[in-house]
Amino acid sequence: MKIGIDARGINWYNGTGIGTYTENVLKNLINIDKDNYYHIYWSMDKYECYQKPNTKIISTSRKHHRFFQDYFFPYDLKNQNIDLYHVPQNGIGLSSSINCKKIVTIHDLIPYIMPETVGKGYLLKFLKEMPNIIDNSQGIITVSEFSKRDILKFFPIDENKIFVTPLAADAKYKPLDKTICKDLLKKKYNISKKFLLYLGGFSERKNVKSLITSFSKICNNLDDEYNLVIVGSYKDESQYLIKLMNSLNMNDKIIFTGFVPDEDLPIFYNGCEIFVYPSLYEGFGLPPLEAMNCKTPVITSNLTSIPEVVGDGGILIDPYNSDKLGDAMGNLLSNETLRNYYAEKGFERAQNFSWGNTAKNTLNVYKTVYETIV
Repeated sequence: MKIGIDARGINWYNGTGIGTYTENVLKNLINIDKDNYYHIYWSMDKYECYQKPNTKIISTSRKHHRFFQDYFFPYDLKNQNIDLYHVPQNGIGLSSSINCKKIVTIHDLIPYIMPETVGKGYLLKFLKEMPNIIDNSQGIITVSEFSKRDILKFFPIDENKIFVTPLAADAKYKPLDKTICKDLLKKKYNISKKFLLYLGGFSERKNVKSLITSFSKICNNLDDEYNLVIVGSYKDESQYLIKLMNSLNMNDKIIFTGFVPDEDLPIFYNGCEIFVYPSLYEGFGLPPLEAMNCKTPVITSNLTSIPEVVGDGGILIDPYNSDKLGDAMGNLLSNETLRNYYAEKGFERAQNFSWGNTAKNTLNVYKTVYETIV
């Protein structure tokens, strides 16, 4: 097969779920597959590791991305006799003029389910383009059985057109020496006390407000002094959470780190006592899996795709019930045996997921669509 892939999202969405997905799937695909040819559309720099005997990098300009999507890609795919074209970023940018077989990865339908949590520009673009993306694709990859059910709920299509390929944690998320991690966090981030960790976005659906409120209710009743550390880039949504922290007089208990480079994230996962992720909706939800890979006990939601990922490897709670969330945090922090149990159980569960498996599953989708789907 001659396979085209829109890999521009690796740099455009670096640090997000879509960027992580595109990077890891492509890296693993070209490492395991020496038989097929990969025609890779790229933007910006850092493409050297994708140069292989069976790959070709085609550099494009972000400034003129509409020209490339609408005119150059259809022309180039036809000119190069590409058999199959894959757009990993929810199919956004897929031109109806492309004649070869098309596969899109739709990670979730958050704009349909929780439109109030999505920026207006992206919301309008997503709602306008998604019906055409679904119609024009011969295969749809999604990341969980839950997301597959959501797609079928909104789009009455043949379910055999949808393929589930679960995600994985990056290899850098692994158990590290806890003492060394704590020392590094103290030196670089001035975090000296034991802490609970949240890591992720600040959209309303992430439910960080409930985490802050629940922690404020239990922190003075714990058997030791703990901080709540919240890792994520400062954006408009975070300002409301900082105001909430101040209104609860918790600024000496809660630490907002702001942006943290990727290489430091495993240190946070390993340095904390527990990881808490009370999200209301996830198409997959990588952070709990990353924490589990680091042998960190996890408390997370019993909603959407999260139970499918975490299984019995973490404590699942109703994220709409702040009392249950507070009880779970208090119980886990006060019970070392329970923490050790979930550290081991979560680590064991996390071994079921790997980017190698995701890439193999993706390659099987390519073969199925190429060989059988008209």
